Amino acid sequence: MTIIKTLLVHIALGAALLGPPGRSALAETAGCKEPATGTKDVPVFSPPLSNVVKGTGRLQFYSAPSLRCPMAGVFVIPRDELIAYAQTDDGWSSVMYQIPEQAIMSWVGSDRND
Repeated sequence: MTIIKTLLVHIALGAALLGPPGRSALAETAGCKEPATGTKDVPVFSPPLSNVVKGTGRLQFYSAPSLRCPMAGVFVIPRDELIAYAQTDDGWSSVMYQIPEQAIMSWVGSDRND
């Protein structure tokens, strides 16, 4: 990834995480609840899997495995590396994206990160 792309991703993630004063962009959206991982419905990977984002354009992050739960302004781009921890039967993966200052835990569509 070029330095400019890396900076743009960090700026986008930082701005989204900070959000407006007194409010976190990572706060759970109404009706968006993460399922428990390590269950029959959301088995965990052991060990976690390293994946590279494929396809074109941004890969949107979600606070829960639902299209109703996007995390505004939080995304990764092709060739970024994600660590996958669990996957639902209906096509969602629980992932982590690591940047130097922090790790972002999120849900993404599985078809873009495998």
